[in-house]
Amino acid sequence: MRVLICAPTSREYRAMRYALDKATNLTHSYDLVEVGIGKALSSSGLSRALTLAEIKGVRYDLIAVIGFAAAALGRKQGDIVMPSRAIHHDAIIPEGFCPEITDPRKLCGTDAETVFTGDSFVNADIIREIKTRFGVECGLFDMEIAAICQVAELYDNLPVLAIKYVSDVPEEGHSEKSYDEFADAHSDFTELLMRIDRYKE
Repeated sequence: MRVLICAPTSREYRAMRYALDKATNLTHSYDLVEVGIGKALSSSGLSRALTLAEIKGVRYDLIAVIGFAAAALGRKQGDIVMPSRAIHHDAIIPEGFCPEITDPRKLCGTDAETVFTGDSFVNADIIREIKTRFGVECGLFDMEIAAICQVAELYDNLPVLAIKYVSDVPEEGHSEKSYDEFADAHSDFTELLMRIDRYKE
């Protein structure tokens, strides 16, 4: 299986690059790309990577999105979560009016959580509002995955696997500083890589 790993930030890219460079006996073959932060940058970054790969005759079997994410209560810093669906939490559109944006996207993960994607960092108040609006108690919060899923659909419905470290739990008082401290302390993504490498279609 040929896998394209998407890292939103340069810090996440370096951590996965380190893991790939020291890994041996991997089951799959990998390429790694830094796609950028947020929905617009990550979707255009992935589109560019897939188009350049097509020009070279390279076809991927799986898109893997790695990195850090905030979580709701029930998760703790350091948990590794592989959510099973993604949805835009900041697409405030009447129900049924624009389903290509508002419908949830299926992910290849085995955890029951939904990852809620939006173009902002979330705090405790935003998370509580999202949980109320979507009727959930748990979830991850990021800025890329739902948009990346939409790009993957355009490229022959490539499957998407998201694997995230929980970097902060805002409802427990974590802040941007908590995120930075956690991210600085986790500069080796070997465990995330091993989760991808154990994946089977």
